[in-house]
Parts: sequence; C-alpha cells; structure tokens
Amino acid sequence: MAAQPAARRTARRQASRAEAAALASDVRLRIIRLTTHRALTNKEIAGRLGKDPATTLHHVRKLVATGFLEALPERRGTRGAREIPYRSTGLSWHLDGGGTETGVDEAVLGAFLGEVAEVGPAALTQTRLILELDEHHRAELERRLHTLLDEFAARPVDPDGERVAVYLALYPGR
Repeated sequence: MAAQPAARRTARRQASRAEAAALASDVRLRIIRLTTHRALTNKEIAGRLGKDPATTLHHVRKLVATGFLEALPERRGTRGAREIPYRSTGLSWHLDGGGTETGVDEAVLGAFLGEVAEVGPAALTQTRLILELDEHHRAELERRLHTLLDEFAARPVDPDGERVAVYLALYPGR
C-alpha cells in the first residue's frame, strides 16, 4: 500500500483500526507485495524476507485475520509436509491507512527502503523533479498520477511479465 496524498484519500475507504494496525508494519507490507499475483507458503515468505518462519507466521496470521491475505487450499510439499499458500487479496490498494497517526506512513517508507536494500540501488529507475504548483495544480498532479497507477493495477496479470514495484512520494521541495 502506498501512502495516499490528501487529494486521493477521498477515493479510498478509511482503514479500520485493526486494518491500520496490520498495515503499520514494514514486514507485513512486504509480505503483501510478495504475495501479490503469486501465492507463497509461510516458509517461502520467510526465505524471501530472510526471517525466521515463526516470525513470519505471526505476521501472516495477522494479515489473514484482517483480510489482506487469503489462505489457498492446502497442498503437500516436496517431502509430503502440509503447506498452505497465501495470496494477497489486494485490499491494501483500496484503503487509506490513516497516515502518520497510525504508523502506516512510516511502515510504507520502511518497506520501500527494505525492498531497495534487497535489490540494490543499481536496479532502480529513479527520477526527481521539483515543481512549483498551487493547491489546485498539485491536486491535479496527484489525481492524474493515481489514475494512471489505478489503470495499470486493474490490468490483468501478464504471465510473461516482469514484476515491477512502484513507490511514489510527493514532498515539500524546500
């Protein structure tokens, strides 16, 4: 989930307290990202995050309880062990997490920084631009950027496509 600028917040449902608490963790946000379009078991999630499976299971259970992950039918692993794959429901894209007051904004930034650390700065395509916009034009910029992101998010998954993550931040250019 990305932090939603003020102009965009009206288009999203306000997260409940339990939902906001679930989103206020960079680990849980990274789990949501990892399981978007691809179901993973707790063991696979732990391996991708470099965490202990018991730690990730705690986070997975909280995400399931709040509707951010769904458990898919049980399967047998390579050694016959019971495995439950989990997949993101996409709920986080449709919520306003409450921002700084709930800790979600800090978690979004932490998840982004953790993901960048994982892939390395050389894997990023970055752009910076400073604009001078009045309130109306800033709201237009935010609306158009989010409309474009919503359009791409609604497209069907391309099975041959490359996974691409987008992090968008607007901030005062002092």
